[in-house]
This record gives sequence, C-alpha cells and structure tokens, in this order.
Amino acid sequence: MPKATWNGTVLAQSEKFEMVEGNIYFPHDSVTWDHFSKGTREYTCPWKGKATYYDISAGGKKNDNAAWSYPNPLPAANNIKGYVAFETGKGIQVES
Repeated sequence: MPKATWNGTVLAQSEKFEMVEGNIYFPHDSVTWDHFSKGTREYTCPWKGKATYYDISAGGKKNDNAAWSYPNPLPAANNIKGYVAFETGKGIQVES
C-alpha cells in the first residue's frame, strides 16, 4: 500500500491512489492534515492547472512547499482533484 513519510511521520497512506508524471497522488482523506499548513509556492501547470502547495511540520522540523494538490484542475487532470502529492527531492519518502 503506498505510503508517504517524512521525519519519522506517516503523512499519507492509501490503497487508492493516482500516478501522474511519476508522482503518487494520495486521496485527501488519507492525508494526516494536522502536519500541513499553506505553503508559499505558486505554480500553474499548462495541463493540470493551478497548484496549491503545503508546508509540512513533523518531529520539530518544517519542510517548506513539500506537498501539492490541484483543488480545481483542468479537465485533463480531473482524476487528481482532491489528491495530494509529495516532493521526494525534499526528503519525503513515497513507497508504493
């Protein structure tokens, strides 16, 4: 079952997921939201739309803009509406 962890904390875990561009997107209800706050990064993908970024806090550390979602994706990415992905380049481990 896919799982995202960082700093000894499980951030998301679910048998249901979407794989897009090599990233596992977890359903909103599988995410441990008490570790998340709104990030500052802004990005608009030409085919997915405007992304919302999140900072993650766990174990006394903060990981800025380490997760993202597309709350209102463009039609081509509607399958990831309500899903969250994680930045593995920032130390987050995503196992499938």
